[in-house]
Order: sequence, then C-alpha cells, then structure tokens
Amino acid sequence: MASKWRELADALAARIRSGEYAPGQQLPHIRDLVEAGEGSKSTVHAAYKALEAEGLVTSSRGHGTVVRQQTPLRRLGVARYDKAKWRDGDEVAFVADRVATGRAYRRGDQTQTVSLVEAPPAVAEAHGLPVGADVYARARLVKEGDQPTHTLTSYYRPEHVEGTRIVDPTPGPAGRGGGFRVLYEAGYEIDHMKERLFARVPTANEAQVLQLAVGEWVVELHRTTFTADATVVEFAIGVHAASRFAWEYDFKVPDSTQDRKAKQ
Repeated sequence: MASKWRELADALAARIRSGEYAPGQQLPHIRDLVEAGEGSKSTVHAAYKALEAEGLVTSSRGHGTVVRQQTPLRRLGVARYDKAKWRDGDEVAFVADRVATGRAYRRGDQTQTVSLVEAPPAVAEAHGLPVGADVYARARLVKEGDQPTHTLTSYYRPEHVEGTRIVDPTPGPAGRGGGFRVLYEAGYEIDHMKERLFARVPTANEAQVLQLAVGEWVVELHRTTFTADATVVEFAIGVHAASRFAWEYDFKVPDSTQDRKAKQ
C-alpha cells in the first residue's frame, strides 16, 4: 500500500498532467492542504518534494510551489544555423528555437559577459592553441521569461574578433544577426560545424544558476564552428537543463558509396 504522501503526490501529478493546474500556476500552500484534510504538514511537504524531484513543479522562497512548463523548447539542429536567419535576417540561434516552438521571446532573454581568459584544455585543443593562451570568452545566460534554459560560452581567438561587436559587453546578442553575423562581416563566414552532446549530473553552481529541480540532469554541448578552409572560428560549451529542451535534427541521409563513385 502506498504511503499517504505518495498517494497525495500521485493525485496532484494527475491534476497537473490533466491541465487542472496549468504551467506557471502556484499549487495550494501546504497549510491549505493540511486544513483541507489532505494530510499532515510533513505529508504534504513530502508530496511536494516528490513532485519537484519528478520535474513537475519548482519551489522557491517567495514564489511557493509552481507548475513547470511541460512542453519543452524545440532545440533545432541544422535548421537553427540557416544563414538566411542570421546573415540575411536577425534571427539568432536561440530566437530560432523560440520561433520554431511558437513561443514568445525578447532579445533581453540573453545576457552576456565578455572577458579575456586563459584557454582551458578543451578550448585550447579545439582552437589548436597552447593551454593557457589568451582567448575571448563570451558567456551567455539564456532565459525563457524568468526561467533559465541554458548557459552558452563561446571562445574565440583574439585575432578573429578583436575590435568587433563580439567583444562588446553590452547585454543581448552581438548586434543584428548575432555572433555568426559578426564573424561573417569580419571575413570569417561559417561553413560547417560539429556538435557533441553529453548528459551528466549538474554541478552545484549549475543547479543554482539554471534553477534545476532536485535530480534533474543537464545536457552539455560542445560546438566547433569552421570556415570553408577548416579554420576554427568558435568553440562553444553549452549547459542545458535537460527537461527544458527537445533536441531535433532533420538532415539528408548520406550515401558514402555514391560519394566515392562520384569521385572516381
């Protein structure tokens, strides 16, 4: 037989999934459920903690227990980097994801800090630099409304971006079209990129910055961006709240046999 707190958690979860409690809506205060006969204070508290661990709600001082957004953002794959979006328009990558998901956005949903730092090993390897060489780090925190979705830090060689908007610390994307547009205007048109994904447990700092529920993992992204002559012009590390994204890739299936025949 399930414990009282488990029964209450399951009942509340069913009401959340049915839409009776909508995303962004605050659940009743613990004392209200106690007074309604749903259980003791410890029972209700345990039920709310279970809902938080299951990713259905978030709890914070001053806001109470609030139902989380259950429809994740579409994190586009190839399509988010379409040159028509950033070169010919002003749709930077995180905005492309919002548009594809049908969600509102503000340019201020992305904040940033820019600094000259010593290249960590992964950054140095990607750029072909010695560990500790100077690189520019452009660190962004991206939110949807008040909720953080991910962090993204792009690393650049100084000779590629010195004097450009990329090293301007003004909050928001790096001007019209974002960082890729800046590189394009500086003579470094991006041609292809490689992305690697890793699922892992967040650090304590990441959990705090991203406002993660207890037990929620993150997806770490490593993105290497190249020009047509294979020059690396950006290496980025992103940390994404795992439950807030649905990763989507749409691509032509390669046929290496036909490619080899064409070269003969």
